[in-house]
Amino acid sequence: MKVLLSAYACEPDKGSEPGVGWRWATELAGLGHEVTVITRSNNRASIDKALAKTRFAGLSFYYYDLRPWAKWWKHGSQGLHLYYWLWQRGAYHLARKLASKTQFDLVHHITFGVFRQPSFMGRLGLPFVIGPLGGGDLTPRLLRGGIPSADAFKERLRELSNHLAYLDPSLSRMYKQATLIFCKTPETLAVLPHFCREKSRVQLEIGLEPEHIMSEAGVPVARAEFLYAGRLLHLKGLHLAFKAFSELRRNQPDATFTVIGTGPAEAWLKKLSTALGLGDSVKWLGWISHEEIWAHYGHYTAFVFPSLHDSSGNVVLEALSQALPVICLDTGGPGAILPLSCGIKVAVKNRSESEVIHDLAEAMRKLVSDSELRAQMGREALAAAKANTWRNVVSQTYAQIDSVLDASRKRLADRTN
Repeated sequence: MKVLLSAYACEPDKGSEPGVGWRWATELAGLGHEVTVITRSNNRASIDKALAKTRFAGLSFYYYDLRPWAKWWKHGSQGLHLYYWLWQRGAYHLARKLASKTQFDLVHHITFGVFRQPSFMGRLGLPFVIGPLGGGDLTPRLLRGGIPSADAFKERLRELSNHLAYLDPSLSRMYKQATLIFCKTPETLAVLPHFCREKSRVQLEIGLEPEHIMSEAGVPVARAEFLYAGRLLHLKGLHLAFKAFSELRRNQPDATFTVIGTGPAEAWLKKLSTALGLGDSVKWLGWISHEEIWAHYGHYTAFVFPSLHDSSGNVVLEALSQALPVICLDTGGPGAILPLSCGIKVAVKNRSESEVIHDLAEAMRKLVSDSELRAQMGREALAAAKANTWRNVVSQTYAQIDSVLDASRKRLADRTN
């Protein structure tokens, strides 16, 4: 299949959106597709460096950027949105030139993967695939009272921007032109226009490297030790985990909670830890390299990641790859990623903060007290990790695309006959 891939963010050896763009491009090429990528010119140096080390058959890159005087728009969220919108317009014109010379089978918009931001690639007249998209996830309203008022206000603004997104006519037109739309979470799918729900699917966006997955689960940790890894942000829900951990320690005074990461909420969280009387039971490791984090996963009772809104959740997949059960909230990316057999998801819909904290504490108690359950979850976690390698995620997505395109071609043939 000849695929034209629109990837504004696309860089090797990067996380987040740049890493997603690069991995989907290289995995598609690895699956035998002929892939042409349109990305930004300032990604070229890192891409050329990576291609000098490893050549990918059937993979080529074309670069486009706005004129240098426009780059100042990228500073600040509103300026970035304008820059991105204008970049998409220019990238479409480049794509039209490429499509006049090559008969592509489809065009796929992959990054940015945010439902509020339009792509113009559907105007090429090719089968048009979008996503996986995120951005529809919001902190549950009943849980906003536990975060600082400034962050709660930002959540209200985010909710408002989601409602106002479709005032941009190019966004609605994009969804009408789409052949198939993938969303990272059910929450994002739910905010898409009703007319495109039938052609929308929930699909994992991220994957694992096979070499990072343990070959087999070890003996579960006998102690009550919990781990969090990630940015220290108010919306990561670590304050809920601390309050639940405080409940656990009433009957499990030797329990510990290790925090890996730094961020703007660090002082707030440390103050909360002190107020809860957690003392030395919380271990603050600060920032450590990604390679070092891998070595930590195997030494804990469970990985606790109670993010209030997150469209992805790489660390959840990483924990599963090390046979570590996960405790998370049943919302957003973590809720979509975590199979019930591999951990405990705490319900949040229409539930108060005290109810959620109570259930988080119960989840901790359950995993501490039941080593057989932890062992079973560890084995299931490895199976889930092996099913979600980058190659599997991309190939499963394109199997769905093939099925939809085959059905479309069959309908066209039937009408012709």
